[in-house]
Amino acid sequence: MDIESFREYCLSLPGTTEGMKWDHLCFMIEEKIYVIVAIDSGSSFSIKCNPDDFDTLTARDGIAQAYHLAKRQWIQVASLDVLNDKELKSLVAQSRALVLAKLPKKTQAKYQEL
Repeated sequence: MDIESFREYCLSLPGTTEGMKWDHLCFMIEEKIYVIVAIDSGSSFSIKCNPDDFDTLTARDGIAQAYHLAKRQWIQVASLDVLNDKELKSLVAQSRALVLAKLPKKTQAKYQEL
């Protein structure tokens, strides 16, 4: 997947906005980041992950603990080519869901799948 397709996918998720923070492209829900893309360094990106999946994910080539983010909760993926499109979309959707789950119930209700 190229960066523009990745961007389009992220923006297709309900409630997603984009912005720049710390010289990185961020995708957010309710101003809470769920994807951070380092566009200046080969499109590596960080996403929130299920702590139960952390060890399995970081055992793969091109995936590591994300720097400066909650330990065992965020991973850094070296490039968009590390994961196939299906895995990439699944992990991004999961990251969004994990961030959304930490928001107030009233806010979560706005984004319930129909």
